[in-house]
Amino acid sequence: MGDAKIVEGLLAAARRLSDRCNELLPSLLGQGGVAHATNTLDYAWPLHEAWIRTWGGHGATTLLLGMNPGPWGMAQSGVPFGATGIVRDELEIPDLPMVTPSGAHPKRPIVGLSQARQEVSGQRIWSLLFEVYGSPLGAMKEVFLVNHCPLLLLNERGANVTPDKVPASVVAPVFEACDDHLREVVDVLRATRIIGVGAYASDRAQRALGGSKGEGLSADGRQVRLDKCWHPSPASPLANRNGGADWRAQVRRVLLPDEEMN
Repeated sequence: MGDAKIVEGLLAAARRLSDRCNELLPSLLGQGGVAHATNTLDYAWPLHEAWIRTWGGHGATTLLLGMNPGPWGMAQSGVPFGATGIVRDELEIPDLPMVTPSGAHPKRPIVGLSQARQEVSGQRIWSLLFEVYGSPLGAMKEVFLVNHCPLLLLNERGANVTPDKVPASVVAPVFEACDDHLREVVDVLRATRIIGVGAYASDRAQRALGGSKGEGLSADGRQVRLDKCWHPSPASPLANRNGGADWRAQVRRVLLPDEEMN
């Protein structure tokens, strides 16, 4: 258990975002190919709460920002980039029961941490964090992970739809709620840096915190460094290049910029 004040602040911010997203879910259906929309902070709250209570208050001041959940990761585990095997075995989150929410895709049932299929992006990013920082606790003392948007958006085939593919006028209130949450998390953690995982997350961090390129401002006027790294998606040529070695090297350089100077 980490700092109780930070943990409670993160939980309160997540609850507020969940409530706002629940109100907005119906407006997304049928827009930009979205056939099914569910809120991971709602139906997977027991797991998300366990994640924050276990790992949210260990002193991290770097925020690793993702996009939105995929059907095999946070959608099942309640944890950003949460490949179920890693969440269960390495992060030691208990396999708490969940109920498949109304509106879920029939081909993507909510199984929880017993889900056998692993999210490759999650496996890649968590494994690298453990390698760089030595252990889950070592990682969580340095970085905390958040998805900008908690909504699982799927098309008729069950493929993930990122929020930026939804018409701007429709998704604007969602972005507003998610940007507000991001600013809250920055303030609760007293974050000094945000690393956007991929272009989408990097762009949302810049928009939420304003400022100039590479730098933003927290709600209380603190300077926050804005960086970005390659996304670990198996669909990304950059992530797959040289068997993933180039991706690992690039993300490591972003995580540990001082290494380059030694």
